[in-house]
Amino acid sequence: MSIQTVETKPYDDQKPGTSGLRKKVPHFQQPNYAENFIQATFDAADSPAGATLVIGGDGRFFNREVVGKAIRMAAANGFGRVVVGQDGLLSTPAASNLIRKRQAAGGIILSASHNPGGPDGDFGIKFNVSNGGPAPEGVTERIYARTRSITQYRISDAPAPDLSKVGLSRIEDMEVEVVDPVSDYAQLMEELFDFDAIRAAIAGGLTLRFDAMHAITGPYAREILEGRLGAPVGTVVNGIPLEDFGGGHPDPNVVWAAPLVDHLMSANAPDFGAASDGDGDRNMILGRGIVVTPSDSLAILAANAHLAKGYTRGIAGIARSMPTSQAADRVAAAMKIGIYETPTGWKFFGNLLDSGKVTICGEESSGTGSDHVREKDGVWAVLLWLNILAVRKQGVAEIVQDHWSRFGRNYYQRHDYEEVDKPAAEGLMESLRDRLASMAGQRFGTLVVSEADDFSYKDPVDGSLSTGQGVRIIFSGGSRIVYRLSGTGTKGATLRVYLERFEASPDRHDLPVEEALKELIETADAIGEIRKRTGRTEPDVRT
Repeated sequence: MSIQTVETKPYDDQKPGTSGLRKKVPHFQQPNYAENFIQATFDAADSPAGATLVIGGDGRFFNREVVGKAIRMAAANGFGRVVVGQDGLLSTPAASNLIRKRQAAGGIILSASHNPGGPDGDFGIKFNVSNGGPAPEGVTERIYARTRSITQYRISDAPAPDLSKVGLSRIEDMEVEVVDPVSDYAQLMEELFDFDAIRAAIAGGLTLRFDAMHAITGPYAREILEGRLGAPVGTVVNGIPLEDFGGGHPDPNVVWAAPLVDHLMSANAPDFGAASDGDGDRNMILGRGIVVTPSDSLAILAANAHLAKGYTRGIAGIARSMPTSQAADRVAAAMKIGIYETPTGWKFFGNLLDSGKVTICGEESSGTGSDHVREKDGVWAVLLWLNILAVRKQGVAEIVQDHWSRFGRNYYQRHDYEEVDKPAAEGLMESLRDRLASMAGQRFGTLVVSEADDFSYKDPVDGSLSTGQGVRIIFSGGSRIVYRLSGTGTKGATLRVYLERFEASPDRHDLPVEEALKELIETADAIGEIRKRTGRTEPDVRT
């Protein structure tokens, strides 16, 4: 066996987004497309000779082939060891844990997160650095620059190893270790949460359902919920990972997880329901008769984290992405701890976590996590909720209502306009930016603009500056509208509009969300000129 140097030509569309490079599967199947990006990543990361690399993915179509290529390329690029999940599988938080536990130089994670799979679906490659978190902007910029000048890549001509069996093998001078993708992660969860209390609650009648959406968390949920916590077999549904996610859309929200929502709203609903996404880093939380918004879930988890054994000393601070509701801010103020508002993308939380400024982080896009890894973590959020339920001995709806009574309610909704004509979407954002300076003082119905800006973020740890992160329109009284283009789509542009209104009075905490946000919804179209510029009269998804 020998190391081959293969001549190649650059592709001009390999700029990583908020979570790596994502394209349609046929796009990734172009000659040398995946190889170019992997080689550019290795070149930009500049890992020391003999370093350890973690590799795994969510099992979507094309996962196994690219895992094999990445292993053979790692052998040709001087890595000493690759740690890879059995069958090429690793959830994103499990991969982050392995990078940290094995003191690896980084990891290649193959996923397009909550996007659809299959031969015509989406695929993605992301590089995580040595702290276990997504590569920061400085690294992704170096990767992109390298993709534009690459002329060759290195790969071993050895066959890809057998990933079906746990054990050791070699390619060139590199050791390949195939590991159980679940065991290290499950052990970490046992260290963080009171499994005895949760097990007792389940034995005492706490009922639950977890929808893995035929994605990566099926094996994790079966092992932990059914195997270690004693939930009845069948608690985990759609638990077998499939290359096309069973033809579904592995995004845990009220649209794509509708069967779970319907079940939790039915007469025979369990006490607790949850779902996770394609690569296991997002979560959806439900109780009997209630869907908990991700922003509320973040705030409630932060306020109650001390009930779990891994957080009994309290939390250092909270970080949230800018579009996420300000519910967590009220918790931080009451607890007298720091609150940090960052751009969208988990990589912005890494420095805050590493420096000890925050313990819990969250995004409105169904992502929450803590300093146990450097990724959002769907199963972690589910277990923390179960720990809280077990200790407080209350239902989900009761806990949510208690939280609103104490902190007030932030009515919140996100509207997604998917596969919008890209020039039209970019024109909409540019028009908003052009009008920011003159917007303060303008009235829209009863709403008066108090300030408007294009969000920028200066990292309090390393001083790096990120600009153009989303347009914020803030009204007197604290209501706000946020507009931004998502970096997770693979076709056209996804326009996201975030609507938020705070209500302090408990007498007004039970309004239908559409009613509470009606004026903001109408104002969002008027200010953004959404219908005029995109032709869309309704969002594709409301969450």
